Amino acid sequence: MGTTASGAGATAAGATTAGGATAGAAADVRSGADVRPGSAGGGSATAVDRPEGVDLADPAFWRLPATVRAAAFAELRRLPAPARFGAGPGRGGRDQGFHALVRHADVVEASRTPGVFLSGPGVTTPEPARWVRLLFGDSMVNLDDPRHAQLRRIVSRAFTPRLLSRVEADIRRVATELVDRVEHERPPDFVNAVAAELPFRVICDMMGIPAEIRRVILDQVNHASEHTGVARPLLQRLRTPGRGLRALARMQGTVAALGRERRRRPADDLISALVTADVDGRRLTGRELGAFFSLLLVAGVETTRNALAHGLHLLTAHPGQRALLLGDLDRHLGGAVDEIVRHSTPIIQFRRTLAVDHRLGGPDGPLLRAGEKVVLYYGSANHDETVFADPGAFDITRTPNPHLGFGGGGPHYCLGAHLARQEMKVLYRELFTRLPEARSVGEPEIAPSSFDHRVRALRFTF
Repeated sequence: MGTTASGAGATAAGATTAGGATAGAAADVRSGADVRPGSAGGGSATAVDRPEGVDLADPAFWRLPATVRAAAFAELRRLPAPARFGAGPGRGGRDQGFHALVRHADVVEASRTPGVFLSGPGVTTPEPARWVRLLFGDSMVNLDDPRHAQLRRIVSRAFTPRLLSRVEADIRRVATELVDRVEHERPPDFVNAVAAELPFRVICDMMGIPAEIRRVILDQVNHASEHTGVARPLLQRLRTPGRGLRALARMQGTVAALGRERRRRPADDLISALVTADVDGRRLTGRELGAFFSLLLVAGVETTRNALAHGLHLLTAHPGQRALLLGDLDRHLGGAVDEIVRHSTPIIQFRRTLAVDHRLGGPDGPLLRAGEKVVLYYGSANHDETVFADPGAFDITRTPNPHLGFGGGGPHYCLGAHLARQEMKVLYRELFTRLPEARSVGEPEIAPSSFDHRVRALRFTF
């Protein structure tokens, strides 16, 4: 969430890269023959049979009911080593196989050992093409140190106490306006009316995006990310990459132009801070600014939107937890937000590439070879029975709650985790204080995505 996943987490709290999943279908990996670790195709030291009928590389898996997928991940967590999926030639003849890291400890290890588990080759599936990265610039999620650390320092320096104070005031103002609208207009869809509007307006205010171009940018974001992780027929796959890239190019061009203007005439906003900040003689270039803005919008808006929508439905589906929360918002709101993020996990997965041979979990653990891919499944880690008692339960009093909804730690931990938590807490407080009967109607419309736990629509009433 925030600026990464979670993202997810959300951020996140991570996110679509500049041209990563938008360049094509993020779920268009092909399920080849099962190459087990230790075989000629795998090269790792430990052989393991994956559960029959479970193929995380097959788009059909992500169309299965949530309960079926949860049971499959539970089986994978019980295996003695990570199962391997998706073997077979991909773009450029490269092997598309990956090891699925589904346990909490394994996801944390991969996240906190960035010198072994690299992000630079690309964290989305498929990895972004080289020409796309050259054209659009690299998102921070697709970088390793020292370049990642340098960009993160520039961004962190731009988030001044004055800016953060103004952002918190903006969150309260926007939340109030949205609940005013809900109360007077009674819109039917919580996603479009509330969950998507709050983070989008807050980020645009924070960046200093002029009001007259915001709707255009929102349309461009939607075109760029609408098919991320969703399997589609061949003809659609051939058409939509161009559409998504054109939308991304227009959006980044708009922001780069704003950056040039703010260099000449700085204002009290994040764009000005990013293009004028001087950290070790560096500030964001126009292309870097465009890539960062894409990350903010797709990661910060999409993941927070999904968490807000999942949260309203979870509190509706669990009336006892809802009553507990509304009975003492001050006491339980923070715990409710973290449990919503854990339970729903807005970002499903990111990938890493092994820089060197590495034994997962210690000297006696399974061997992963240099050059192999691993995929970090945050939702599975957030339901690991060895870490969370009764992980399928929704419990806003869960303590401790070491969820990985904003990442597993390390240098790519969600830069916007605090912002995402603030947005959720302020919105829920405003909504349930003024409209305590607000609740979802029916089931949310969920996109069958392998990348994010996306809510397309959620009917609600009060």
